[in-house]
Order: sequence, then structure tokens, then C-alpha cells
Amino acid sequence: MFNVLTYDDIPGEKLNWLPREKFTLAPQLLRPDAILLRSHDLHAEPIPETVLAVGRAGSGVNNIPVELLSKRGVPVFNAPGANANAVKELTIAAMFLASRNIIAAADFVRGLEGDDATVQKLVEKGKKNYAGFELAGKRLGVIGLGAIGVQVANAALQLGMHVYGFDPLLTVEHALHLSPSLVRVSHLDDLLTKVDLVTLHIPLDNDTRRLIDERRLERLEQGSVLINFSRAEVVDQAAVCSALKSGRLRAYVTDFATRCVLDQPGAIVLPHLGASTAEAEINCVNSVAESIVEFLENGEIRNSVNFPKVTLPRGKSVRLAIANENVPGVVSDISAALAAAKLNIENLVNKSRDDYAYTLVDLNADVQPDVLQQIRSTKGVLSARLIPRSAGFFE
Repeated sequence: MFNVLTYDDIPGEKLNWLPREKFTLAPQLLRPDAILLRSHDLHAEPIPETVLAVGRAGSGVNNIPVELLSKRGVPVFNAPGANANAVKELTIAAMFLASRNIIAAADFVRGLEGDDATVQKLVEKGKKNYAGFELAGKRLGVIGLGAIGVQVANAALQLGMHVYGFDPLLTVEHALHLSPSLVRVSHLDDLLTKVDLVTLHIPLDNDTRRLIDERRLERLEQGSVLINFSRAEVVDQAAVCSALKSGRLRAYVTDFATRCVLDQPGAIVLPHLGASTAEAEINCVNSVAESIVEFLENGEIRNSVNFPKVTLPRGKSVRLAIANENVPGVVSDISAALAAAKLNIENLVNKSRDDYAYTLVDLNADVQPDVLQQIRSTKGVLSARLIPRSAGFFE
């Protein structure tokens, strides 16, 4: 039986495929094996030592102490791409909102007073103040060509836009889904000089914090549009506000509210709606739950932000799941301990990612507690878990 602690009112009915004889999901558990959440902040509270995995029903993991958990050998899972369609649709809507002045125009009409004839006369007189431009033929820059950026780029091309993309970390998988009509640009500064609209689809990290700053905003043409549904901190807020005041930015569309931005007439600020659809919520919860189940039952890692992807076909062997530092000698020390215990390795896979690595070992016999403790005590080993012979849920 595995206990999964849930936050953010994640509804159990969205996970009705989980067998309740194997998994307990509840918002209050004393010894949870895993944590499943959306926006709850884990930084400010102790995480029980029993926790083997943490999963976020979304893509960003800023609310999770990833490095702390990495040092404990705990993978953090997310749901990349599960909300991609929802964010893509909102991004396309943002381009229309900005290009046609829809918010300001609607506010103007709603504020009119008088009878029908008076209102119609005022509408005809005032509509010229809200003239916009068509998206067809305009140039869009997409920064970040992951699951969301690829969908945005392809949709914009279907609208008749010329699309430029920048992503130094573009994966083969995402590249295969990109339309050949997209023009890839090698340098961000070059992209900014080519486009009328820019949309950001990037994670927040040390490389992307304030990626769009005063210097880069000055590379945009006067009257450009900037869309940010990534994270507030990927742009320099003060620089964006200054660009709105000067007219360098015609509009800034975001769902991250700051006082500076809210005070600018050219800003279109929404509540955090990027993944706020019933479909995206279901997709995200189910996606990350599947990753947690695979890890708890079979030790396999998929969609982790801090450990490599590691899969190994499951037979009837006893399995060891080991998280370790990515340093020389750890796997050989583990193998030596198993050999000394006269345990035969039937299958083994070890992969690394930056400072951390993960190893799955299938064995021909049970591992005694003293051998398991010896492996846990091996220098460089962060965690080691024995997975019994019983078949996993997905088999």
C-alpha cells in the first residue's frame, strides 16, 4: 500500500483509475510515500523522510525545493506538455487581444450611457480610437520551442504569420513536431530585431531570469507586442513598464500581475489562466500521477526535473532502485556489494543527469537487510530502495 499526500484540493475522482487497494490519496497523512500538488509551496514546511517522490500537476516546479530533494535522492516529477494546448489557445487569444485592442474597446462600450441612438452614435464616433492590425502577414518570435512553443508556432503559421523560433536546447522530439515553415534563429538578439510580436515559453532558471531586459527590449521595433505566460521573472518588470510608457511596447500581455505592470494602460493582465481549463487540469493530474505510480511500483523515472529518464522492462526479479551522486565508482561499489552477497545481477541500467544519477538493478534473489544497508551507506549513494517481486500496476 502506498500513501500519497495531496495538496490544492486535487480531486480523487480525477484519479479513479488508481486501485484503492494499492494507493491511498488524502490531504492528511502521517507517513506519505509521495506528495502530489499543484501550487502549494513546499519550501516553507518540512517534508517527511518517508517521501520517495514529489509530483507537480503542471510544468513549473518553483514551489518545490528541488535541490533539497535531489540531495535526498527524491525525484521531482512534473507534467510537461499536459497543459500545452490550453496555454497555446490562451497565447493565440492574447495576440488577438493585443492586435485588436479588444479589452480597451470592450471597456469603452460598456462605459457608454444613454439610449440606443445615443450609444450607437458614440460607438461610431469612438471606434476609430481602437483600430488595430491583422495578424496575417505579421512576424512572430517564439522564444522556447518546447511542447507549448511548438504548438504556438504551428498555430501562428496557420494564421498566416511569419514565425521565427529561438531555443538553444531544442530537443529532437520537439523539432520533429515543428512545421518546416518556421525559421529558426541562432541568437536571441537577432530574433528580436526581426519580429512584431514576441511570446515567451521558457522555464524560470538562472539563465532565463530577466532574459528580456532593457537592452533586449530596445532591439524590438517601436510598437511591438510582448506576451509572457511563462513566469513573471523572465522579464525585467521595470524595463517592461518603461517600454510601455515610451511606446516601444504597444502591449504587454501576461497572467502575472505586478503593481508596476497593472498601472500601465498598455498592459493586458489576466489572472493566472494559462492552464486553467478542465481538460488541462485532468491531463496534468493524470500525467504526473502515472509518473509517481511507475516510480513507486517499478522504480522507473519519467518526466523528472532532477533525475534522468530511466526505464527497464520488469520481469519477476527483485529490483533495487538507487539514486546517487554522479561521481566515479558508485556503480562498481554497488556491484561489489551485491557480488559479495552472492547476488547475481540479471539486468542493470545506470544513467546520469548533471550532478545526479539513477540506477536500476534486477537481481536473482532477495536482498537481505544488511546488504541493503551497506548499499545505502556506500559513498555517493543518496537513497536505495528494494522493490519486491510482486507485479507492478502497469504490467
